[in-house]
Amino acid sequence: MKKMFDLTGKVAIVTGGNGGIGLGMARGLASHGASIVVAGRNAEKTALAVQELQGLGATASGVTVDVKDEASVQAMVAAAVGRHGRVDVLVNNAGINVRKPPHELSLPEWRDILETNLTSAFLASNAVYPHMKRGGGGKIVNIGSMMSIFGAPFVPAYAASKGGIVQFSKVCANAWAKDNIQVNAVLPGWIDTDLTRRGRTEIKGLDERVLERTPAGRWGVPDDLAGIAVFLCSAASDFVTGTAIPVDGGYAING
Repeated sequence: MKKMFDLTGKVAIVTGGNGGIGLGMARGLASHGASIVVAGRNAEKTALAVQELQGLGATASGVTVDVKDEASVQAMVAAAVGRHGRVDVLVNNAGINVRKPPHELSLPEWRDILETNLTSAFLASNAVYPHMKRGGGGKIVNIGSMMSIFGAPFVPAYAASKGGIVQFSKVCANAWAKDNIQVNAVLPGWIDTDLTRRGRTEIKGLDERVLERTPAGRWGVPDDLAGIAVFLCSAASDFVTGTAIPVDGGYAING
């Protein structure tokens, strides 16, 4: 049974893997033997994440990428293949948010969020597909959100992008099942990251409302995503595809 979760010899690209949820998932994958390619915009932050993963005994390297740019994404994948000879896992985690109601959000803000959160997953998934097919299969994990389910009034573009992530995951799962590529989405709840800490300062009473509604009685932490990453990226999930799994301490089920 332990071998079902063994990722030894696997190579994983994690976009936005230099902090928050992405780094939490990278830690989980690394702890089960995967080699990690940390992809992010901030080279200094990426270098620190790589150093941390290496300190845990993992094989890890970093690459600077603009996930909205097709050439940059292709270069990211080429770098991973050049260093490790293969790509087995892709975690599409890179994302941004702007908290404004729809009537206050500008078109450039809308486009930036959609391109960073959704188009990036399309670009990266297409870039890794031929390598995974050639290698006999692979795992793609797309990071959605509880906003894939809910329509909070202050996240119009973010919610649209994360809803799209779920549908895109289903389409890819259907299209690539014949190639032994499983594609799933993870829907994090309120996780304590730099992104949500800003939200707590911008949205009055958010902290109290989150704690009140979450049955687990706490905010999540990035390492709460480590286990689901290992499951969805290992042989344990070979018959799981096209799903959207909440990791939210029960927030979504508490009416």
